[in-house]
Amino acid sequence: MSVRPPAVAGAFYSGTEKGLRRQIEWCFRHELGPGELPEPVDRPLEKLVALVCPHAGYMYSGPVAAHAYARLAKEGKPDVVILLGPNHTGFGRSVAVYPRGAWRTPLGDVEVDERVVQAILERAAIASDDEAAHAYEHSIEVQLPFLQYFYGSGFRIVPICMMFQDLRTSTEVGQAIADAIRELGLNALVIASTDLTHYEPHEVAVRKDSEVIKAIEALDVSGLYRAVEELPVSMCGYGPTAAAMVAARELGATRGELLKYATSGDITGDRSAVVGYAAIAIVR
Repeated sequence: MSVRPPAVAGAFYSGTEKGLRRQIEWCFRHELGPGELPEPVDRPLEKLVALVCPHAGYMYSGPVAAHAYARLAKEGKPDVVILLGPNHTGFGRSVAVYPRGAWRTPLGDVEVDERVVQAILERAAIASDDEAAHAYEHSIEVQLPFLQYFYGSGFRIVPICMMFQDLRTSTEVGQAIADAIRELGLNALVIASTDLTHYEPHEVAVRKDSEVIKAIEALDVSGLYRAVEELPVSMCGYGPTAAAMVAARELGATRGELLKYATSGDITGDRSAVVGYAAIAIVR
């Protein structure tokens, strides 16, 4: 079985198992995190359909991301996690679905669910079987250790890296995900990996990001694109977020719930040029 090695271990997060477990626990216990380690519940997901999570280095966005994973732990355990992230590197196809094998982190290997991959590829013409886009991309990889911390290797993944993020592409991908989950009868979770405003003053980031968050809470995909394009908001993963919103809405979700918002300035104290981070649950 082919294995994708970690691209950002030792940079975005600790490169050793012991160090990574300690770092994840730090994220949960941080003053900007949930404040405690949740006890995961072993049952299928019912209300929780999708999460929106940041993907910066754990020292910056980890405490915010921990709110999303704390909510997941309390809701149940997915069998399949479909991970959507933006393409920061420019490598690979327009919408690249990692086809087979496993992904490795310091916490072990997680297998790709080939059956779900094929189901999505059959339903989304824009999507391609492609490993190249994922080789050096961090946005999906940084979500895995949080999942592994709770579930080990007891789940499978479908990584989807999006270079094209227009409304038509995101709608097609989101619809394909929903159709695959519904038709295969999956106990699945969709995760959209994104940061929000990049490198603007804290006050500006808070104002702009609040409009993005309102659109996600309302599951208003067109409103999300309006906010990103008109304000504008330098949100790197608006396409993955829109795709997750489309999929969630098709699967019966009715709203998004903001779990935590903060900026890098809340961590570092430097509020002159920050990045915005939000953890959002999308629920039925």
